[in-house]
Amino acid sequence: MKNIDEIYSEYANLIKNYIFSITRDKELSEEIMQETFVVAINQIDNFRGECKISVWLCSIAKKILYKETKKHNLRNIIPIDELEITDNKSIEEECIKNDNKLRLYEALQNLDVITREVMYLRLTGDLTFKEIGKILNKSENWARVTFFRGKQKLSKEDII
Repeated sequence: MKNIDEIYSEYANLIKNYIFSITRDKELSEEIMQETFVVAINQIDNFRGECKISVWLCSIAKKILYKETKKHNLRNIIPIDELEITDNKSIEEECIKNDNKLRLYEALQNLDVITREVMYLRLTGDLTFKEIGKILNKSENWARVTFFRGKQKLSKEDII
């Protein structure tokens, strides 16, 4: 197994973006990401390797978010992913790409919270339906159907 520094550098942004996609709160996302790794360090002996470590970390982050939501009466709100220029494309191509991302994320806000969460886990987390089902305590088939229905709703809006 990788050491905690390698795990942190590989998965910190995934966890932060996952929480940010739900809350749209950069500071809260950062705090929950950090707390996720504190919990992970303390419970690493409980990780049985039955799923990817990213799934395990997302599950921890989700539980922490729900605790924070209850504690501070926070609401899940519009998800927007942080946009970065990652290659040497022209500024115009990057603007078009970012505009398309923004349209997608704006359309995702119209979906119910559960469907939106499934869509984000699949699109930004690159998780399998089985992993998504495990994170959300549902079946693989449920995750597939929820994602498919979300795609259908987005296709009606000419997004996908």
